[in-house]
Amino acid sequence: MSMSETMTPCSINLFDFHGGIHPAEHKQESNQQPIRQLPLPPKLILPLKQHIGAASKVLVQPGQQVFKGEKIADADGLFSVALHAPTSGVIESIGDHPIPHPSGQTDRCIILIPDGKDTWCERVVCENPMALDSDEIREKVQEAGLAGMGGAGFPTSIKLSPPPAAQIDTLILNAAECEPYITADDRLLQERADQVVAGLRLVQKVISAKQCLIGIEDNKPEAIAALRKALSDNQDLTGFSIHLCVIPTKYPSGGEKQLIKILTGKEVPSSGLPADIGIVCQNVGTILAVYRAVRFGEPLISRITTLTGEQIGQKGNVEVLLGTPIDWLMTQCGYQPAKPERLIHGGPMMGFTLLHADAPVIKTTNCILAPSSKELPLPPPAQACIRCGLCADVCPAELLPQQLYWFSRAEEYEKAEHHNLFDCIECGACSYVCPSSIPLVQYYRHAKGEIKQIKENQRKSDQARERFEARQRRLEAEAAEKAAKRKERAEAAAKAQAAKLAEAKATPAEAKSEIAPEIAKKAVVSEALQRVQAKQAAEAEEPVDIEALKSAWEKAQAKLDKMYDTLEDAKVNMPDQVDKLTRAVEKNQMRVNQAKLAWQNAEKAAQKAAAAQPEPVESDTVNKTELPDIDALTEALQKAEAKLVKMQETLADAAPDQQEKLTRAVDKNKVRVEAARTALEDAKKQVAAAQSKPAALAEGEKTAPPDIDALSDALQKAEAKLVKMQEALADAAPDQQEKLTRAVDKNKVRVEAARSALEAAKKQVQQADKQDNSQGGRN
Repeated sequence: MSMSETMTPCSINLFDFHGGIHPAEHKQESNQQPIRQLPLPPKLILPLKQHIGAASKVLVQPGQQVFKGEKIADADGLFSVALHAPTSGVIESIGDHPIPHPSGQTDRCIILIPDGKDTWCERVVCENPMALDSDEIREKVQEAGLAGMGGAGFPTSIKLSPPPAAQIDTLILNAAECEPYITADDRLLQERADQVVAGLRLVQKVISAKQCLIGIEDNKPEAIAALRKALSDNQDLTGFSIHLCVIPTKYPSGGEKQLIKILTGKEVPSSGLPADIGIVCQNVGTILAVYRAVRFGEPLISRITTLTGEQIGQKGNVEVLLGTPIDWLMTQCGYQPAKPERLIHGGPMMGFTLLHADAPVIKTTNCILAPSSKELPLPPPAQACIRCGLCADVCPAELLPQQLYWFSRAEEYEKAEHHNLFDCIECGACSYVCPSSIPLVQYYRHAKGEIKQIKENQRKSDQARERFEARQRRLEAEAAEKAAKRKERAEAAAKAQAAKLAEAKATPAEAKSEIAPEIAKKAVVSEALQRVQAKQAAEAEEPVDIEALKSAWEKAQAKLDKMYDTLEDAKVNMPDQVDKLTRAVEKNQMRVNQAKLAWQNAEKAAQKAAAAQPEPVESDTVNKTELPDIDALTEALQKAEAKLVKMQETLADAAPDQQEKLTRAVDKNKVRVEAARTALEDAKKQVAAAQSKPAALAEGEKTAPPDIDALSDALQKAEAKLVKMQEALADAAPDQQEKLTRAVDKNKVRVEAARSALEAAKKQVQQADKQDNSQGGRN
């Protein structure tokens, strides 16, 4: 392809996009005068966030002297850019100040007082930028703090670093500048087209694009001529294909997605990026800033801004330092405010009214519009929607603005998002043609902000939940680690004590005097243990109050349940008390187990003693006992089973934090159901036995006498086992004594049960002998 073919507008087939409008252009008022330079303002206000993404990180302190181009704030993460001093001076303060925003909100800003010297910091000048490799160019762009200067301020370094999977084949220079009144790119191309072309070559090299398309509307003949001349003068285009594409004037052909559709016929997918279809799109001012950063080492500290509107005396374009207060800027161009005074940041279609005139110029300030009330009257009050459909006809994104309006107004944000709300480029075409004067774009902006806030709140909630769960896992791990360490210490103590005993036994006679105090100490402990055992034996001879033991167990169990509830509440509300309460619960659980064991053992012993005690039987009658109530026991079992079913259903529907508590209650009720079922079965057996033996007993049937020798042998074995366990308890390690004490108590109950059974058997034999003697005398 020859050079002339490369620059021919018709060498690329053009397409069209849906909708669009043709508002009055009002560009002649500001594009006829050269770009003006302004004096230094009295102060500069530099917001830390002039781009999409995270705010920059401050590097300076109040009172610090800085030079022109010096970095005063660094990028804080991937989606962030650096900030540089637009001139030399002193940092006055760092704090909140109004910024250019539709809400008039404030944000953190660095206040710089110029010293009037405009002294540059040290810069690195590159005579041959094309000799640099791609990584070096990207690094210079990133250090220069470049962000998109025609739209939302997307970090330029990210656009120059597409993902490996994206195969970029086309670079597009967006020179359309379709919005009325704005002529910053038009005038820049007229005066600095050669630098723009040089910047294009650098970017094309970095992203390895095969072709570059320059899209410019046909209402900029001077800029088109300047571009053609710059391309023809540049003889070193080997390996680069740059096409100048003049497109018809239609708003919003300067929208990124719309310009891509016009030049390539491709459509960017919903919620996607141009890189997804192999395209990178850059603004004219951004490309110029890339060239200045790589060639001269200049960071982004100024930009071209259009000043226009009937209330401005000297309309045109100015090169203004970033951070320049807008009210001071207006005084430099003959601003003559009238009632109502109104300043618009941007153009009439996508701009917004400034609520604070002292807000500063930022990296995305391409125009300050000061219209009169006749030139741009205030919109009339909104009327009801008449469903004319004009908004859908002009929407360049092919959305349904009417439905989005209803969803946004009704706060049905999920439906609005489902109807591709975020594909809206907020061009204002729908509001421009609306006969009811409904501010549609404002509704869409509000809905987008609310959806983003909802998602941010959800993200924070998820992070808080993850932090809580991680903390719970950490606490559980720490508790397990502490328990393991306690176990290790106990085992080490036991081993040490066993080693000492073994050493004492193996110690020669002459060395035993050295350990006499320790032996004496153990003797004292042994005597004390014997006294305790004697006291326990004396108490065992006394009758055991089973009801008192049962009542003590029930009280301890009730206290334990309350402690479990307190522990569950602490896990949510007082995490720092969980360890302490857990130890208290474990200690009380042991007390409950001991109380329950004492009650159950006493009850079993009483049952065995009662079973071994013979009932007096008269010779002519049978001693009738009261039979259990089968119906009452059956009803009790049914009630317990029904309650268990309800508790299991409650457990299935319970919240996760309540499941542990309900599980314990279900387990407890299962025990009660089994107890009721066992009682019913025992009662049925008792009734059946009573019904099967009355006749035999009435005839004086004699039962076999108990085996006294077998019962005596059982008692002796139980007593011998008890003695061995008491000896083991005396020699046990401290951490084992509690367990062995429970075992000794349990065996004491068995000894007493065996002794009671033997005494009862002896009494039964004696009664049988007396009965036989009395019958022999009568005979």
